[in-house]
Amino acid sequence: MGLFDSATFYNLEQGLKGAATRQKTISDNISNVDTPNYKAKSTHFKHTLNEAMQNDKFQAQQTNQQHIPFGGSGSDSIYVSRDSSTMYNHNGNNVDIDKEMTDSAKNQIYYNALTDRLSSKFSSLKTAVRSS
Repeated sequence: MGLFDSATFYNLEQGLKGAATRQKTISDNISNVDTPNYKAKSTHFKHTLNEAMQNDKFQAQQTNQQHIPFGGSGSDSIYVSRDSSTMYNHNGNNVDIDKEMTDSAKNQIYYNALTDRLSSKFSSLKTAVRSS
């Protein structure tokens, strides 16, 4: 891995975008915890699936045209879906506040790890520029 490894910066950027999207989704769910008929949203990262496929960890097959296709470009790697299959409250709402708070904490740890890694990469670049 080189000092100006663009793949690393790209992956960190995509991870930060995904974490930001996930946090917005979690915030939407929490703010609508008492809204009648609100259905919880989830953020998905397709790039983890693509990496597993590239490493031949498993073979995927699309069995229905309505299923989300495997592979594709990195720009479509983050998407949000709604879960309409469940109902936790009598008002039609399916937001589980405990799950959302747990997901928020996990996402914050993930985001902090990515920003620490990105900061480390920029520190390495700064050191290289100063020493030359």
